[in-house]
Amino acid sequence: MKRPSKAKARFAVCIKNKGYEASLEIGRLYRVISDEKAERHGYLRIVDESGEDYGYAATRFFGIDVPRPLERVLLKAAS
Repeated sequence: MKRPSKAKARFAVCIKNKGYEASLEIGRLYRVISDEKAERHGYLRIVDESGEDYGYAATRFFGIDVPRPLERVLLKAAS
């Protein structure tokens, strides 16, 4: 029997930071935390420069897929 895999971590690159310059850096890769309610309202829950997760307008980010080996490295570096 196939072992269930963990949900793949999601990442996004900041493309707009106006008004949030201290929290978001353009061109930086951020971890996206799953939050269906926020996404239904056009927001993404992002782990920002403070190390905490906050809701930001999804239009501030461009979502990207990363290969599993890179995902593991990014998650390890963030912990």
